[in-house]
Amino acid sequence: MLNIVLFEPEIPPNTGNIIRLCSNTGAKLHLIEPLGFKVDDAKLKRAGLDYHDWDKVKIHANFQDFLNHCQPKNIYACSTKGTNNYTDAQFQQDDYLLFGPETRGLPLALLQSLPQTHVIRIPMTPNNRSLNLSNACAIILYEAWRQLDFHGAL
Repeated sequence: MLNIVLFEPEIPPNTGNIIRLCSNTGAKLHLIEPLGFKVDDAKLKRAGLDYHDWDKVKIHANFQDFLNHCQPKNIYACSTKGTNNYTDAQFQQDDYLLFGPETRGLPLALLQSLPQTHVIRIPMTPNNRSLNLSNACAIILYEAWRQLDFHGAL
């Protein structure tokens, strides 16, 4: 199973879309507090969530709590500051794909704590804003799942 980790997500509809994405791919979602919304936010529900979609969502008090609880072997941080394209990563079962908050991205100290090859990016044309968080998650999650031969799909 692959894992999506949202570090301090801010926008409820993005998180709602990512919950649906995880449900459809068999990925587990980890939310790292503080969250920019309440988990019962109506905007999350507007993303079309069913109650069973919450079954694979785990909320962590902070990044250290996440590390202690999950003890991830591989974390891939997805950032515009990355120098390696997401397609160059060699994803494995149980990897964690880490995404930062919509307005500021992942903290530099966190990025520097990971191997440089595990800070990945989605190529984009210059002078543009980053992709929407839920779109970026979908692109990278599907590439990781493709590399795993879509394990668990019908």
